[in-house]
Amino acid sequence: MDSGFRQNDGNIMSISDDFHAFRIHNDDSGYRAGLESMPAEELSSGEVLIKTAYSSVNYKDALAGTGKGRILRRFPLNGGIDVAGHVVESSDSKFKEGDAVLCTGCGLSETRDGGYAEYARLKAEWTIPLPNGLSLRESMILGTAGFTAALALYRMRDNRQAPTLGPIAVTGATGGVGMLAVDIFSRAGFDVHAISGKPERAGFLKSLGAREVLDRRELALGDHALESARFGGAVDSAGGRWLAQLLASTAPYGNVASIGLAADSKLDTTVMPFIIRGVSLLGVASAGTARDIRGEIWQHLATDWKPAQLDAICTHEVGLDELPGVFDAMLAGRSFGRTLVRIGASA
Repeated sequence: MDSGFRQNDGNIMSISDDFHAFRIHNDDSGYRAGLESMPAEELSSGEVLIKTAYSSVNYKDALAGTGKGRILRRFPLNGGIDVAGHVVESSDSKFKEGDAVLCTGCGLSETRDGGYAEYARLKAEWTIPLPNGLSLRESMILGTAGFTAALALYRMRDNRQAPTLGPIAVTGATGGVGMLAVDIFSRAGFDVHAISGKPERAGFLKSLGAREVLDRRELALGDHALESARFGGAVDSAGGRWLAQLLASTAPYGNVASIGLAADSKLDTTVMPFIIRGVSLLGVASAGTARDIRGEIWQHLATDWKPAQLDAICTHEVGLDELPGVFDAMLAGRSFGRTLVRIGASA
């Protein structure tokens, strides 16, 4: 079958016609991003060429697409830190034409072209076969956000987090990562206390599995080095004072997973939670997760940790040309849930 592609040098595949991509530039003309046509030979190198079906929008994508964050390390690059689609050609024997695959992080839209394009070329070592139990669409509703939430659970369980320690606090619960964390942790048997500045969304968060919904504007955790042990652990996307307060309010030998810095990148705390209660602060860096752990987590996300409310968590579905408006809304704090990016005809 003629796929319309040709092999150049045993490793680099190319497409005979230009295709559409949301490409980011920073040159003498300034920082700019938008939809344009590009030839395949300009794609980053890699062993696996895919026809893209879906991507997603993360906060990091909004920063990169607007230039309001130093995300890209070279220019130009296609945006999108997540991608899923079907293999068109591969020089790696582990992948064949037609295979459904996904990739999140691993340098996408940072050091290499990302998923906001009709085609993407990936490194085989970071390409994950789509596990049974997940569709391509579902994999990108999850994307980096779902992977990050699941990685937090993985790290916490690896450090002996158990439901018997008490409820898990989830900050930023109405954000994409927060929603998925609520669903995933409740699926794994934990009582979840969702913390949000949007109390009007309490019913929705409870439908995802939250046992309690706490208004962050009314929640007083205190500023002492140690507070009463209110939570068994936490998944925190805020950082700063919130993270310090959660550490001080966590039960003995509980874990607090740090996944973001929406409030502040600084952390002013004491060693008291660590040396008196044995609390652990766990860093969650999804982009560089080892390949074996990455594959294991995606298997969990397709089976026992698969969120029950993925369709509800996906609140928007857009095309490549709609990305600028999505970025602006996200950076202005107007986003809610996950935004899926529909790209290929196969979607």
